[in-house]
Amino acid sequence: MIRRAAMVVLALAGAASADVVTDWNSTYQDITRLIGGAPCPISRSGPMLNLAMYDAVNSIDAVRHPNAHYEPYQQNLPVPAASASREAAAASAAYHVMAALHGSHQPSMDLIQARYQAQIDAIPDSAEKAAGMAHGIAVAQNLLTLRQNDGYDGDPSYTPGGGPGDWRITPDGPNVQPFTPHWGNVTPWGMPSGSMFRPTRLTDYGSMQNLLASDEYAAQINGGPGVVGVKEFGARDSASRTADQTQAAWFWANDRDGTSKPSGQLIEITKRVSADQGLSLSENARLFGLVSLALGDACVAAWDTKYNTPMDLWRPIDAVRETLDDGNAATVADPAWLPLNDFTPPFPAYVSGHATFAGAHAAVMAAFFGTDNITFTIGSDEFAVNPGLGYDANLTRTFTSFSQAAWEDSMSRVWLGVHYYFDAADGNALGYQVGDFAFANFMRPVPAPGALAGLAGLAVIGSRRRRA
Repeated sequence: MIRRAAMVVLALAGAASADVVTDWNSTYQDITRLIGGAPCPISRSGPMLNLAMYDAVNSIDAVRHPNAHYEPYQQNLPVPAASASREAAAASAAYHVMAALHGSHQPSMDLIQARYQAQIDAIPDSAEKAAGMAHGIAVAQNLLTLRQNDGYDGDPSYTPGGGPGDWRITPDGPNVQPFTPHWGNVTPWGMPSGSMFRPTRLTDYGSMQNLLASDEYAAQINGGPGVVGVKEFGARDSASRTADQTQAAWFWANDRDGTSKPSGQLIEITKRVSADQGLSLSENARLFGLVSLALGDACVAAWDTKYNTPMDLWRPIDAVRETLDDGNAATVADPAWLPLNDFTPPFPAYVSGHATFAGAHAAVMAAFFGTDNITFTIGSDEFAVNPGLGYDANLTRTFTSFSQAAWEDSMSRVWLGVHYYFDAADGNALGYQVGDFAFANFMRPVPAPGALAGLAGLAVIGSRRRRA
């Protein structure tokens, strides 16, 4: 296995299977299971948590090792004492960010308080501990101020279109207004704007009517060369979808409350690979910071594409049933059609949020480790939360590369019957663009002498060539 060449510049802490950073990410997952809700607010709390911990740890590393650390995410941070405890700084930064985000939800605050107390109690009292705690508070407050007007609480009002192809509340519910239609306008974490990588496949048709009349649209329903048709492969009673595809469809963080959602499942992969690779505290701070930044931007980019063009596409249950006539002679309405899934997420189809998250995650992971080809095994919350499916709650799936997992995650939404193939393909590609941009532009190595700087650059280039 190729080791992470880009990380040769840092060897600051001993390897461990769990540390302050990974433990707080477990708490993030647990809080998500408690609160539930839409994907994008969940994707915002991830970078809030992890960028605070990254800057807390990295700024201490920068004082201790001026030629062997990484660029900060935030600017104008206070300079900590070199002796400050990195563990105390990370724990304090995490606690103050999470308390600010979830202070009004007592079950979450119970988890946050318990995590913080256990971590702080494990560090012997000293001036170094006190300095680290004070520095963590300063970093957290700086980040909270930076993001207080990012638009997360913007106007969520939305007026659906009334014509064929336009998104509408679906026949299989939930009967709620669309989730977070304003999120494409939230300030990204890395990208200059949510529209930076916006795909134009739909808008290139010029109008919804032209799209619905096209052969490409008909292929999304019926299938065709290189296209998996949702009408057959996503149907509840499909004879074409394999047992493995059905299992994979349910496996990938199916938006159900009680699970850690798409972001949480990708964090689980990150935790598993971190443990398998034996990352240090400094390495984990950077890895989870980059992953969370990319996932936060993935939701902004996907929701920009879903809502910020004239083409807010209806879901397959409306398209296959033709709740309004699509005008395409190649599609035949099936008014009784049902997707495999028991609900359709309440937001437009194009592009798939799952696919965008998955691509962004895979891009960062491959770039960080210098290779796409790392094997890992994970489980899914879905099987415990939804026991009626009949799967073992401890069922796992094994993947031999990040891209393999990302593509299966993307396709799972087609097999569930809630997305079209081009939602999956274009969302996956969009996610890779977001993830590549995040890795190339943030938390980069501070220039180091000789070969070390060259190795860092080669790792990024190599990861992109493998996907070309």
